[in-house]
Amino acid sequence: MRDDIRLFGSLLREKRLAKGYSLRKFAELADVSPTYLSQVEQGKVERPPTAERLRKMAELLGENANQWIAMAGRLPDSVAAEIADRMKREPEAIPALLRATKGLTADELRRLTEQIEQDKQTGGNKP
Repeated sequence: MRDDIRLFGSLLREKRLAKGYSLRKFAELADVSPTYLSQVEQGKVERPPTAERLRKMAELLGENANQWIAMAGRLPDSVAAEIADRMKREPEAIPALLRATKGLTADELRRLTEQIEQDKQTGGNKP
């Protein structure tokens, strides 16, 4: 059993109970079976729920959907599609970017993203 899935399942159960949802009611609202939800909460699944199901669960619990998707080890569908598209067009770009940013803190990544956005708006380093 993967630790990240087990930890996610534990947090999901804690938040569900704190909001007063029974297992059956939450499963119904999240459009999953009670058996599957129980397995997720116990960390007994090979893969976490899909990004869309995680988004729905986060919304039901009043949590940040992107954080929940990340905690469960998933990528939002739109991000996965963007990466796949970019990999097809430029197969070396994404791996090179990941290698270059390895070890950066969240704050450093945020600043780098802001710099990239600013460069896109101003035309980058073009004379």
